[in-house]
Amino acid sequence: MRIAFMGTPDYAEAALAALLEAGAEVVLVVTQPDRPRGRKGEPAPPPVKVCAKEHGIQVRYASSVGRYLLQPAKVRTEESVEAIREYAPDLFIVAAFGQILSKELLDMPPLGCVNIHASLLPRLRGASPIQQAILDGEGKTGITLMRMDEGVDTGDILLQRSIEIDPEDTGGTLFDKLSRLGASTIVEALPALEAGTLTPIPQDESLATHCSRLTKEDGRVVWTRPAVELERRIRALDPWPSSTAKLPDGRGLKLWRARVVEDIDVRTEGMTAGSILETNTDSIIIQTGDGAIAVSEVQLEGKRRMSVHDFLQGYQLQPGMVLG
Repeated sequence: MRIAFMGTPDYAEAALAALLEAGAEVVLVVTQPDRPRGRKGEPAPPPVKVCAKEHGIQVRYASSVGRYLLQPAKVRTEESVEAIREYAPDLFIVAAFGQILSKELLDMPPLGCVNIHASLLPRLRGASPIQQAILDGEGKTGITLMRMDEGVDTGDILLQRSIEIDPEDTGGTLFDKLSRLGASTIVEALPALEAGTLTPIPQDESLATHCSRLTKEDGRVVWTRPAVELERRIRALDPWPSSTAKLPDGRGLKLWRARVVEDIDVRTEGMTAGSILETNTDSIIIQTGDGAIAVSEVQLEGKRRMSVHDFLQGYQLQPGMVLG
């Protein structure tokens, strides 16, 4: 079974590595072009490209025979479509590729196009299902292998595997768990995909929910939100885009770890959201729109992540100060 794999970030890299290590016949890897990264803005390869090259798959610069990697700026162009067609793939496996496939591409492989989606569809269709599962307070999530169609995550379900969401999970830790689960699930499904024995199950549209792509603006802390919601956001947006508040002097302060304060003193009622209620050796307790949170790990702009204990050695915060 000749496979064309399409993916870009770490989440996709895990699946590609698992397929290659399982001996799958990956004849083509398609990923995004190198992009500027870091302070210097130098072009850096996406994780899938790094993985492919580690397994002996090289970038294709001209029509060639063998296993190669393509990095089209737009996969829907006639040139890109024809380049992919040369490899006569039987199946496309797609994981967080970052570009929309045209109908011509979707119809190309005889065994269809299978997406490794990081939620239990039809819940959390869209670009940020891992973070959204934490934001929504979900108790579990998982991986869906979905037969792709022209909609956004609307295709038939082929196989699902679920995991529990730990109360301490961040967007980063849940990302890692689902990357591994997606990798093992696609390898598990390969024989059935080749044999055509997976039964497609249409999604129940009445149960569908959606999530949009995250931006840096999503990380701005809005103190009028309830404490429960803010605690979830701090975890969900770790490591990116992160939750950022403003200190009284205007500098940014990223919040990395927090908990809801269950026994908040009733005397705090009526305090302005964002007010510092108390500082102690391991946390800063802050009023929210409903309840309070205790922040225990922070990062001052331009500095490293640190415990609140270390932060307070060099920056004085007093009760009554208000964070933006």
